[in-house]
Amino acid sequence: MSTPTTDRAPAWPAAELEDRLRALGAERYHHRHPFNRRMHEGGLTRAELRRWVLNRFHYQRHIPVKDALILAKLGDGALRRSWVRRVHDHDGAPDGDGRDGGIERWLRLGEAVGLDRAVLLSGAGVLPGVRLAVDGYVNFCRNATRLEAVASSLTELFAPDLMATRIAAWEHHYPWVEPEGLRYFQVRVGQGRRDSEEALALVHAWARTRDDQERVLAAFTFKCEVLWSLLDAVEHAGEAADG
Repeated sequence: MSTPTTDRAPAWPAAELEDRLRALGAERYHHRHPFNRRMHEGGLTRAELRRWVLNRFHYQRHIPVKDALILAKLGDGALRRSWVRRVHDHDGAPDGDGRDGGIERWLRLGEAVGLDRAVLLSGAGVLPGVRLAVDGYVNFCRNATRLEAVASSLTELFAPDLMATRIAAWEHHYPWVEPEGLRYFQVRVGQGRRDSEEALALVHAWARTRDDQERVLAAFTFKCEVLWSLLDAVEHAGEAADG
């Protein structure tokens, strides 16, 4: 008897899909990357920390762009009203000037580690590998199905724990960083929990077949690879500078 093809296999129960996502994240999420481990162990120099903040900002400023692309795929007004909150979380409130958004908080983080916000906003010094990783993620959200695009955001399942670890590590190992600079991490703990719960509920509602669920896992894996590649570029740039 031939083995059934993936799209003929029965869908996993929701709990099993979530278990598979969490197992993948435990293995592939960037909390395991050597650069992040060194960061949390207090092993980064000031130059390395600044290099990471500068390059990660290139990713941060594109988060509302990718969320706007996902927003355009949502055919239901209630879903759009909910998802647009993510754009506001980073760009700031619609009736504000952006100072309450995550991008502004990241600029303050840059200032707290000794970077001029004009340098961050200019994009000068962003590594080619980081640009490629971020462009790849934005284009994925542009071209993928709504299920795949939303599934790629499920790395947020792991973000709250990472943010909590990072806050404690920075307070302990990098006391020279102004406390205000940690505000981005502090806010994202709650936002990450809320956003991941919303995205996971959508994935469970939309992934009705095994093929759908396999696409969810593939999209999630791709996003993990984006985050890992970003850190690879930052780490290798440091090795080149040291060499």
